[in-house]
Amino acid sequence: MKQNSGGIYDVLRGSFLTDESAAKNWRVIFFVVLLLLVMIWSSHSADEKAVKIADLNKVKRELRAEYVDTSTILMRMKLESAIRKKVKRSGLSPASDPPQKIKVIIKK
Repeated sequence: MKQNSGGIYDVLRGSFLTDESAAKNWRVIFFVVLLLLVMIWSSHSADEKAVKIADLNKVKRELRAEYVDTSTILMRMKLESAIRKKVKRSGLSPASDPPQKIKVIIKK
């Protein structure tokens, strides 16, 4: 058999991992595998954060809707007509005289 100087056959056989200069190849392979593992971990971490952000946005939208509903109810409760209806049961009515401004003067 004649000895090949390299090529696809040697790569398929895996001789680049078992010959004399295999230590260099193994270091490169370990480095590439380490980089791939870091890339996979980073991708999973980014996916988890994207899912968490989507969940938090959903909660934010729900809380915003609740806030709008509550503020609308509060605005209706603060209307003069609503207050008149509530205090009418107690026998109170609007004042017939307009309020007067009281001025306080302090002399030194």
